[in-house]
Amino acid sequence: MPARPLSRRAAGGAAIAGVGYTAFSRNAPETVLELALGAVEMALADCGLPADAVDGVLSYHLGDSVPVTTVARSLGLPRLRWHNEFYGGGSQCASILWDAAQAIDSGLAETVVVFRALKGRSGKRMGQISHGSADALEEQFITPYGNRGPVNTFALTAQRWLHERTLGADALADVAIAQRSHALSNQRALLRQPLDRAEYLSSPMIASPLRRYDCCLETDAACALVITSAVRARQLAQPAVRIHSAVRGGGPGGSYGDKATSLDEIFSHFIAEEFFRVSGVTAADIDLAYLYDAYTFLIPAQLEDFGFCARGEAMEFIRSGETQAAGALPVNSNGGMLSEGYVHGLNNIVEATLQLRGTQGERQLGKAGTALCTGFGGRYGSAALLTADD
Repeated sequence: MPARPLSRRAAGGAAIAGVGYTAFSRNAPETVLELALGAVEMALADCGLPADAVDGVLSYHLGDSVPVTTVARSLGLPRLRWHNEFYGGGSQCASILWDAAQAIDSGLAETVVVFRALKGRSGKRMGQISHGSADALEEQFITPYGNRGPVNTFALTAQRWLHERTLGADALADVAIAQRSHALSNQRALLRQPLDRAEYLSSPMIASPLRRYDCCLETDAACALVITSAVRARQLAQPAVRIHSAVRGGGPGGSYGDKATSLDEIFSHFIAEEFFRVSGVTAADIDLAYLYDAYTFLIPAQLEDFGFCARGEAMEFIRSGETQAAGALPVNSNGGMLSEGYVHGLNNIVEATLQLRGTQGERQLGKAGTALCTGFGGRYGSAALLTADD
């Protein structure tokens, strides 16, 4: 499907007023509902709003979370004017911000909570598949060959991406090491030990060319955002972070590659041009990038597609330190889903918000004004531009 632009923000617009998150773990004692409630309550406390101020709830999941109405009832909301939940994974994590902003702009709700909660390690694990009947017609043709589950599917894309750039699989070590370096000082991160090339190469191969450290973490956790009008957000406890614009779309093939025009093309290849057209900025205007990193190869692929470097130059861009704190474009300053934790991309949105507030102390990456946030779902995904409030 062609990239579909979502219209520019109207005057005023919407903003992220509060953020919340639980501890990131691999064996949380809480239920998924308890995780969701913990993150939402923290987000409300962060911006100083009571629960009864919320009149909209949004979430996305793959059958591994709790319904938004259950969360609303458990919070004791006196009124719920608008709610929705999307069946989908990481492709939603950037564009769901726009869904909330549209609801606020159109008067459907005044204050919307967005959450993602899962027990991705001790509960329903995304990489596990059943041996029963297929869940869709096409699966019967790929299941017998082992091409089920995200890592097997996207390993083929990674393999082709490397081949087209005449890179060996060990080139991805630089991405994993760079991501880990961001996590070392992040108290939320699951992996805070330095990673070197020897340890990377000694890790088991999961689906060639992807090793263990090329794959995102399985995590029990929840994250939440409180979104309201920019005018109202300015009156609350934290600096407002504006939801400037977003795009959601993609190309043929969706998550699978059987209909793809080229196996090495991911969502960003199809939506980057639309993103810059809709947002009215260029790559040079982006201060920070929070790129969906379910697998290491997705970071260099997006760097090229969004024009931060030329085709074939992304790995050198990373090796030279340009994605580090002092580089031209810091990428995933939290360590991303490879090292911080996997909350289906919403944890990257939390980090982008905290950095744009300018309140991160020793972890603050200078005074940033803009952040690109992305969501990946194969050849379909989304991108949003967040900006510090004027």
